[in-house]
Amino acid sequence: MSKKRPGGEPLPSAPPNSATDRSPDRKASAAPPAPAPASAPDPKRWWALAVIALAQLMVILDGTIVNIALPSAQRALGMSDADRQWVITAYTLAFGGLLLLGGRIADLVGRKRTFVIGLAGFAAASALGGAAAGPGMLFAARALQGAFAAVLAPSALSLLTTTFTDPKERTRAFGVYGALAGGGSAVGLIVGGLLTEYLNWRWSLYVNVPIALIALLGAPAFLRDRSGRRGGRLDVPGALLGCGGLVALVYGFSEAEPRGWSSPSVLTLLVTGVILLAAFVWWQSRAASPLLPLRIVKDHVRAGSLATMGLATTGMFGVFLFLTYYLQVVLGYPPVRTGLAFVPISAGIVIGATQIAARLLPRTTPRTLMSSGMVLAAAGMVLLSSLTVRAQYVPHVLPALLLLGLGMGLTFMPVYATATAGVPAQDAGVASAVLNTVQQMGASLGTVLLNTIATGATSRYVHSHSPDPAHGRATLNEGMVHGFSVAYWCSAGVLLLAALVAGLTVRHKTPKPTGNDAPA
Repeated sequence: MSKKRPGGEPLPSAPPNSATDRSPDRKASAAPPAPAPASAPDPKRWWALAVIALAQLMVILDGTIVNIALPSAQRALGMSDADRQWVITAYTLAFGGLLLLGGRIADLVGRKRTFVIGLAGFAAASALGGAAAGPGMLFAARALQGAFAAVLAPSALSLLTTTFTDPKERTRAFGVYGALAGGGSAVGLIVGGLLTEYLNWRWSLYVNVPIALIALLGAPAFLRDRSGRRGGRLDVPGALLGCGGLVALVYGFSEAEPRGWSSPSVLTLLVTGVILLAAFVWWQSRAASPLLPLRIVKDHVRAGSLATMGLATTGMFGVFLFLTYYLQVVLGYPPVRTGLAFVPISAGIVIGATQIAARLLPRTTPRTLMSSGMVLAAAGMVLLSSLTVRAQYVPHVLPALLLLGLGMGLTFMPVYATATAGVPAQDAGVASAVLNTVQQMGASLGTVLLNTIATGATSRYVHSHSPDPAHGRATLNEGMVHGFSVAYWCSAGVLLLAALVAGLTVRHKTPKPTGNDAPA
């Protein structure tokens, strides 16, 4: 006698892993156990989230943890002022330039496998950097960290995308991920200050080793994923053009501050980067196995989310650099106090992403959250622009940091959910890499461009006020704060532009995963 549904319709005969067995409420029959269906919730998914979150925190945290430790490392290793930038630039060049390649490798080799490789390599590179005997060894270790991060970051995000298929659970998972993505940089400043003041600068790199080891222990037990795409090929010309273009742009912008925008070497790098990226786009439209399938970025909703992320990070990340100098140089804070001063922005991001955006996204539109978040963050920037050399933390700095944190939390969570929704499973790795690339490039370019603006404004202020020896230090501090104020106004403009882009391009409905999002 055939089985019937509650409504009386006969159940069609089908293998255990067919679409008819995909209901989570369906009771197991006497048939032998079969692998979990593609859309069945992974019973270990929340443990998987913990492993993925650890890896993401490590990658994001490492972008800023070295900042406060850099003066100590420079003195210990005898770095020149001209060379010290490579501690930061070597990481961002490798990370941003290789992300697309890392995403495609994750799709071809398998995300779980590349996740483990990235974790192990990142830990080894961190240990190498902590043991550096000279500047060259530290620069090489930072570049290796960036290269392994470029493999690890897209693997982590695509694993998250394919692990959580239920809309409500996916929203909560992306809330956690968005909070880490936004708050990790501020946490890096806090941890960097603590490690530098109470241990030494080397621990800002050694700290990654135990984090990576914990994640490595959990990965085999809690992560599941397809083994990779059989017969797939790596787009070598696309990798060379895309990575070369991004590296040239990042390197060009990083050299613009010390050499000047009119420097032939800077102009050559920027023009070369644009030409290589244009050639990359042309090649991707013709390659048999493109590194970046253009269908991923042709969707106007996804393109709008990516643009919002890029503008948000461009406008935000100068804050960490400027406030670090403002608190330490102008107000005289020690490293630990400087790091702890960033706690409110981290708390704001976590609350905005997990408690506000995650609860509102199922009931409202992503563009509403993104635009509102960018307007809040822009208001925080405006408050920072009014700082003076005699400002106090609680009445003047704290309200701005809270607004920035809440605004970024409201923005990051729906951006991550929207930019990765509806992507076919075979493209999840490269789609995640595009989002990470946009975030990394926005952070790097924003820091460089805003720093150039601030430095120029400071220089003009100091020269126009012609400080005498008795008041030289005070005038320099006033000039520094003036430069930061100009940069904050520019940041506010960029964040308002992000709000406009999100409002005009992002879909009206809350994104929901499709069957193609699920792992196979």
